Amino acid sequence: MPKISRRLQTLQAKVEEKDYHPLEALALLKDTATAKFTEAAEAHIRLGIDPKYTDQQLRTTVALPKGTGQIVRVAVIARGEKVNEASNAGADIVGSEELIDEIQKGRMDFDKLIATPDVMPQVARLGKLLGPRGLMPSPKGGTVTFDLAGAIAEFKAGKLEFRADRTGIVHVMFGKTTFSPEDLLVNLKALQETIDRNRPSGAKGRYWRTFYVAATMGPSIKVDISALRDLKLSEAG
Repeated sequence: MPKISRRLQTLQAKVEEKDYHPLEALALLKDTATAKFTEAAEAHIRLGIDPKYTDQQLRTTVALPKGTGQIVRVAVIARGEKVNEASNAGADIVGSEELIDEIQKGRMDFDKLIATPDVMPQVARLGKLLGPRGLMPSPKGGTVTFDLAGAIAEFKAGKLEFRADRTGIVHVMFGKTTFSPEDLLVNLKALQETIDRNRPSGAKGRYWRTFYVAATMGPSIKVDISALRDLKLSEAG
């Protein structure tokens, strides 16, 4: 068993073994964020799905109303006038075949890669490099599109792509621990609604199994799933 630091032991002692009301859980998350850097607020959600079946896979995007608290560096691969369009829309890195070559040689100074559909056959050869990093453009993730201005604006404003891992667990960063509990709650509610809206057709029985939130270096705090799902956004801020 890995050794638990004294700091984490102290923080774990603050967390009771119970389902916390969402706002109470987020206040506690902030209280247990004591690292020397600004920690992320993370959600870890076990769903009643088996992603080895195609009709039980979850991969989608969520637009966090309060943003992610991060600066998102967006790269765009396009052709012709779309290159200028991406540049004018605020993309950090823009290119065509030459950018594909640079990425192949190891260039990875971006957080999100958007491509237009007409360059996807060339981008496909980057799959082995980008896939494991979660950077491969995909229509489902909103990163293969001709609407470059819209996509760039959304990802810079707080749109995130996420998926359930092979064990049916979703891991999502939904803000920073410097956010107020109310702002974190607005983002968490948006995440919950997105997961409900995108319930895979093959999901049988109880969809939501367990829902935990935590700061990057903090202990897990169990959230009352029903209370979060019943919450009206006017209450959430």
